[in-house]
This record gives sequence, structure tokens and C-alpha cells, in this order.
Amino acid sequence: MNALRAFDAVARRGSILKAAEELGVVRGAVRQQLTVLETFFGIVLFRRDGRRLILTEKGRAFADSVGIAFGILARASAELAADERRVLRLGVPSAFAVWWLMPRVADLQAALPDIDVDIIPMAMVEPLARHPDLDAVIMGGEYRPASDITAIRFMEDEFGPVATPDLSARLALATGVEVLAGAVALTSRSAPRLWDDWFAESGHAPIRFARMREFEDLLLAIAAARAGVGIAIVPRTAVRDDIDRGTLVAPFGFIRRPAGYSLCIRSGDAKKAAFVRLADWLLGAGAGPIPPTVR
Repeated sequence: MNALRAFDAVARRGSILKAAEELGVVRGAVRQQLTVLETFFGIVLFRRDGRRLILTEKGRAFADSVGIAFGILARASAELAADERRVLRLGVPSAFAVWWLMPRVADLQAALPDIDVDIIPMAMVEPLARHPDLDAVIMGGEYRPASDITAIRFMEDEFGPVATPDLSARLALATGVEVLAGAVALTSRSAPRLWDDWFAESGHAPIRFARMREFEDLLLAIAAARAGVGIAIVPRTAVRDDIDRGTLVAPFGFIRRPAGYSLCIRSGDAKKAAFVRLADWLLGAGAGPIPPTVR
């Protein structure tokens, strides 16, 4: 069990040092446990990339299963020690939490009065299998659930490039997509493929931008677009207010993404009442109107 705990921590943190800090042990102890595990199975679980440890293909599959197992144990222990009120830890992309979920949180709590939904913002969104501490996560885009994970799509999505009216006019964006070659493209580490996806799904040939600016989170990329730093590719829901007020414009419009957003839960939890009620609320909210506070 100690070897598995060390392996799980390194797999999640990507570093022996960070895993040792999490476990409260020295680095040598973590290295020793990894050696024990690899020797026991006769399989290499990690490979080195400079100073980073990268999971091998077999190591990644094993890490997903170990994470699920530890998550089951953690949740069972929490339920055993808890009172009758249920706490559900929901991982949510931080930008999505701000622009979509939080304006609806009062309605969510009213619909689930006996459940405390603890919203955990995630700057870097990762699959549920890598987060045994969470009960569920919301994933966007072309997410393909792993084994033992059930994904329930609750809302479609639209996305497209946005810029300030002044920047759009200066670059003459209304004349065609090709003028993007003179623009600064804003991207985020939390959604790094949005530009690639937009070119592919809109049918336009990819453009080589004059410059790329990368931000840690999509919220920061949107803020940079509002400041006129460049052009960001964003979900329509995130900038509905800005479009209505004229703070931002969408010179090429928005295109629909059927993949949308999904609630991802462990398959063993799929029929539990708390998760069924959460999924039902998300399905209703995803199909419903935009609350007045975010119009």
C-alpha cells in the first residue's frame, strides 16, 4: 500500500519532490517505493524527460486504476465518518465556474437542499481518474471518458474568436480570416487546442499568427482580449455580456460544438441518488435560459 500511495502521488504530481512533500516523507523514500513497485511487476512505470517523470503507457493505465481505487476508499471513509448531510466535491474548469455555474449556484443549492456541492475550481482541467479527492468533474470539448467513468453531456457549446471593436477595426477583421496573420493570438494552458479546433471545425485553413501569447487560464486570456492585447478564442457563454455591451465583438461569429460539456462521474456512482439529482439539474440548467444576472 505504501508503494501504491507513492506511485499515485508521483503520477498525479509529476514529480518525486512534490509527491514527497504531499506524503510528508523524504524523496529517497518515494524513489525506494517506486523501485519496489517496478521490481514487483517487472515493468517500467515511468520514463525521464529531463527532470520530469513521464508515465509509460502501462504506467498511465495503472495510475488511472490506482487513482480510482484510492478514490473509492477515500469516499467510503468520508461517508462512514460523515453525518447525514452529503458533501459532493465537484471539480469545475475555473472559467466555466465563473461564467456559467456560479450565476446558477443558488438554483443548484435549492434543487439539492440536502447536499452541499463543494465547487472546486480547476485552472488545469484533468480527468476524474487523476483526482481521487473529487467526486465528479465537468469536462468540456472532445473528452473521451476512460474505463469506469460515466460521462453525461448536459449542454452544447459555441465558440469563436473575439476582440475589442478597436482592434477588430484596426486589423480589418471583417474583411476575412486571412487577416488574422497580423494578429496576436491569445491562448491558455487550460484550453490549449481551442484555436486548432476552431480552424478545423470552421473549415478555414490554419493561419500563422504574428505572435502567440499564452496565459495560465482561459479567464486571463479573456481579460487580455478585453484589454486589447490580442484575439482570444472563447466559448460564447463566457463573453455573452461583453458582446451585448459592445466591449468585445465576434467578427467571424460562433460555431456550434455538439461535444459541449459533460458531467463525469465514476460508473459505480452513476445510480446513486446524489449524482442522479446533480445530473438532472445540470441537464435542466444546460437546456434552460440564461439567468438575468449574466445577460
